[in-house]
Formats: sequence, structure tokens, C-alpha cells
Amino acid sequence: MRTRTRSTRNALGRVTAVAAAVAAASVLLTGCGGDADKASVPEGWGTLETGSLSVGYPESEGYAEQPAGERAKANAAVALKEEDGIRTGMISVQLDFATGVHDAAGAAAAAGAGIGLNSTRKATDDIRLAGPDDAGEAREARRIDYDFTADGQEDTPNRGTPMTGVLVAGVDSKGVPFVVRLNAVKDAVDAEDLDAFVGSITVK
Repeated sequence: MRTRTRSTRNALGRVTAVAAAVAAASVLLTGCGGDADKASVPEGWGTLETGSLSVGYPESEGYAEQPAGERAKANAAVALKEEDGIRTGMISVQLDFATGVHDAAGAAAAAGAGIGLNSTRKATDDIRLAGPDDAGEAREARRIDYDFTADGQEDTPNRGTPMTGVLVAGVDSKGVPFVVRLNAVKDAVDAEDLDAFVGSITVK
């Protein structure tokens, strides 16, 4: 009986190990799934389209695309969240915003210089964006996370209000530098929101 029990246990152990391996492989396959040619935009989000990239914005949370005639000339696309006339959140895309930039590092350096003296960088990471295979190195980008305080100008929150932001900078497949930003009142966004924003970008 002892031999049979020990053999049974060994057999069950092998079955369990195989099942675990299959489950793990399934998880890995699921994690690697999705179409790398186009980013996943969360449900309830809209999309800003430009010649260099597309990016999602949380339409279900009150963000709305700003008409071309109302946005600043430097911006190729903008989505705003306004509350009682105050801009509590803004997503913007700038194209060809710097000269002499040929890669993600150069684009990030140029974009980072414009963050402002009242800002604190929290992290800088190299990332890979979604996009067609022929985009090549254009899919390489750099992400900068930062905190800052509002200046109270141009319908922004009161001066000194804690804000948070993330920018993604790179160069598209035609060599045009781009920077995409999300700035919002700090308590209004969390790490998941920022990750979803970055993950919604498709470079062209």
C-alpha cells in the first residue's frame, strides 16, 4: 500500500506540475497578445488623431477634444477637462516642436526642458509604443513623470494647486519629433490613469 500511495502521489505531482506549466504558458501568451500595430484604448475613451500619432483621452471622465480654432497654434491636438470654467486636466500633442532632434532621447531632452522650474521629476523611462512594424525606431520613446504646481493663469487651477503630469516624447517614422502630455490636478488622476494614457499611444 505504501508503494502504491507513493506512486499515486508522484503521479498527481507530475499532473499538477504539467497543469501549472500549461496555465503559466497561457498567461504568458495572453500577456503578449494584442495588435502591436495599434494601441489599446480603454473603454469610454476617445481618440485624438494627428499625422504622427494617435492617443486616447478619458472622454467618460469629462475630457473633450478642443476645436482646432480654439487651441494654441503649437498644439496639433488637445483634449480638455473643465470644471466650473477651470481647466483641471489637459492632454496635448505637439509636433515638430524642436529642431535638430533625431531620436527619442533628443525629443525627451527638448520636451523636458519645458517642464518648468516649479516641477519635480519623479521618473524617466525608455518605453516602446504601439505602431506598424515599418515604423522601426519610431516606436522607441521616452516617458517622463513629474509633479508641479499650478500658476493660476489661463483658466488653470489656483496658483500653488498640486498637479501631476506625464509626457511621452519621440520621433515618428518620418523623422518628426513629437511630445504628448497629460497634466491634471494631482488627486484627479492615479498611476493607472497615467499608464493607460501612455499605453493608448500609437505612433505612425
